[in-house]
Amino acid sequence: MQAKITYRFSAKLWKDKGKGGWVFVSLPKDISKEIKETLGWQEEGWGRMKVIASIQKVEWDTAIWFDKKQGIYLLPIKAEIRNSNKLTLDQFIEVSISI
Repeated sequence: MQAKITYRFSAKLWKDKGKGGWVFVSLPKDISKEIKETLGWQEEGWGRMKVIASIQKVEWDTAIWFDKKQGIYLLPIKAEIRNSNKLTLDQFIEVSISI
């Protein structure tokens, strides 16, 4: 079993303007840079990296995606997760991801 590295941060929920209207939190630049430099080899297609995410008491298997334009990773937050935690757009939340 491989040891996991855990990152904790605060971020604001935001909605993509694109067709699907996905909701994300952006990982901070310093954390994104560290992940890219030390764990980037784990990326799959399109800059996708598997993680375990946690918000409040909810934990789930998901992935972060590298946004080349911004130079940061994005964590999508599904409606199920937002609803179970009563999260709203533009709310700052505490997030934990383990890689």
